[in-house]
Amino acid sequence: MPLLNTITTPYAEAFLQVADSRKETDEVVEQAKSVLALWNNSPELRSAMASPVLEVDAKKAVIEKLFSEQLKPSFLNLLKLLADRQRIGMLDAVLDRTLELYRDQRNIALATVTSASALNEEQQAELSKKVQAVAGTEKLEINLNVDPSLIGGFVVKVGSKVIDASLAGQVRRLGLALAKVS
Repeated sequence: MPLLNTITTPYAEAFLQVADSRKETDEVVEQAKSVLALWNNSPELRSAMASPVLEVDAKKAVIEKLFSEQLKPSFLNLLKLLADRQRIGMLDAVLDRTLELYRDQRNIALATVTSASALNEEQQAELSKKVQAVAGTEKLEINLNVDPSLIGGFVVKVGSKVIDASLAGQVRRLGLALAKVS
């Protein structure tokens, strides 16, 4: 087990146990996704929370002000506990681990789909069916990303499986094949 997981797993497991006991697991998991998105899109918040200069009480006050209306009390308690223990800078790792454990418990596969342009609803539904077949499970969570450098097509990652149906991938494979011929 990687070192980071040895730190984050106890927090994630305890958080899920508390959420399960309160019958609010699905709700706090959705909240965790929202907080994770905010955390990843706000470098100012991350650096302030990770700063050793900002005192624990100030960090907890910021957490209370930002999240008290949006989060379940159990989630708010997790954030304050992480602040108390000087681990709030690892919030993203704790929440990522929480989501991993949640998916494992419920046999949900995580697929990351990166396309050259945004997919419409119909394309997403069709791709979802195909990714379900690759994942081998009916429960599937898909993260959609856009990367124009793919030129066209998409790349799907499910666990250790990668399906590269992008134009950039085809060009790269063609270049490798031509290099072997030379």
